[in-house]
Amino acid sequence: MKIYNTLTRRKEEFIPLKEGEASIYACGPTVYNYFHIGNARPFVVFDTLRKYLEYCGNKVTFVQNFTDIDDKMINKANQEGITVQQLAERFIAEYYKDADALKIGRATFNPKATEHIPEIIALVKALEDKGFAYEADGDVYFSAKKFPEYGKLSGQPLENLEAGARIDPGESKRDAMDFALWKAAKPGEPSWESPWGLGRPGWHIECSAMSMKYLGPTFDIHGGGADLIFPHHENEIAQSECATGAPFARYWMHNGYINVDNQKMSKSLNNFFTVRDISEQYDLEVVRLFLLSAHYRNPINFSAELMQQTQSALERLYTAKFAWANVAEAGTEAQDGDAEFAGALEGHKKRFIEAMDDDLNTADAIGALFELVRAGNAYLLPSGSKAAAKAALSLLTELSGVLGLLDKEEQSIPAEIVRLAEERAAARKSRDFKRADALRGEIAEKGYMLEDTPQGFVLKPAK
Repeated sequence: MKIYNTLTRRKEEFIPLKEGEASIYACGPTVYNYFHIGNARPFVVFDTLRKYLEYCGNKVTFVQNFTDIDDKMINKANQEGITVQQLAERFIAEYYKDADALKIGRATFNPKATEHIPEIIALVKALEDKGFAYEADGDVYFSAKKFPEYGKLSGQPLENLEAGARIDPGESKRDAMDFALWKAAKPGEPSWESPWGLGRPGWHIECSAMSMKYLGPTFDIHGGGADLIFPHHENEIAQSECATGAPFARYWMHNGYINVDNQKMSKSLNNFFTVRDISEQYDLEVVRLFLLSAHYRNPINFSAELMQQTQSALERLYTAKFAWANVAEAGTEAQDGDAEFAGALEGHKKRFIEAMDDDLNTADAIGALFELVRAGNAYLLPSGSKAAAKAALSLLTELSGVLGLLDKEEQSIPAEIVRLAEERAAARKSRDFKRADALRGEIAEKGYMLEDTPQGFVLKPAK
């Protein structure tokens, strides 16, 4: 498998530190609200990466943190008159509800920042002892210029980064580039005892401390959204490598942004959608398919039209799954073309794997699934052999499972109806519109509606 490594700016062969094992750290949510569609993209992308690496035979240790202490959480808890811990517990539970609906598997570890204060303090102290960090009025800052490679992830020279840096009111740091590792306590805030007095961790340090606790000082893959490249991930590298003297993450993967109706998602534009909002209109399996329908590094546009198209695409996959299940139960015995069809199935599987091996190209992998559906419908319906249908159904289930799709069991569309729809699609392709209209009428007489989509037809029982 090849992965585009943000650190080196090229695709590289993925070679894990330990053969047959893979270690992944993906930045998780700050749990002060429901997560939005932009947050959902990295959650789905890196869950799919994990699923694919496991499919390839690797044992995967997957860590995704919960940031359960920061300014946003403190402000929200104060507004609601509850503790930060109560706020965190509520939205961690809500996170799992939406993650489960998106078919996101549970991480091997979901560490919380507040449960790792000793590890965070020890890491900050190590940086201070080595001269990379300094205390000022109870705050502890990392001295960015003492790390010669600062800027290597974002690819920005230090002078460019300096141009956008500043010292905010109340900060005691020596240089605008420095960043907080530990923050002195303010009245009414949660705080912990430390060598520098009562305080709480900065944002960047928690991910370094928790990733190293569960994966070691050097691990395979660190993932997150492109918005985290700088400063969050840049700072993680600096503080981690200065503390340990070892490389931090070996491969860095970053997903692209989500736009809404071709505009940047923003509360001020009133185009800000949480996954919980979207679930009121769409099954979240539709959202998962939508998020995987573009290459993870490319931007993706969220719109009602695209969601409708994605819903139709998912229904087409389910239509094939259920129709093939019917044939597997009630089809014929072996047919002459079964051996050739089995070879074609292997070709579809190969194309799927080639796509996933090419930097997790889920868009092309989904394309391979639809090629499989077209070929399977053409061969199996209405009266293919049981063995061929079982083989096709098994492969469809196997490959869609890698993407976290098609796990529902529902009433199927009769194979005869699907075959009529396939004949109509062929008639339209050959511009025999009279025949196509007659087949549509026949399908309607049998109690089914047919909808044409860019991905092919979708069948539904008539209302």
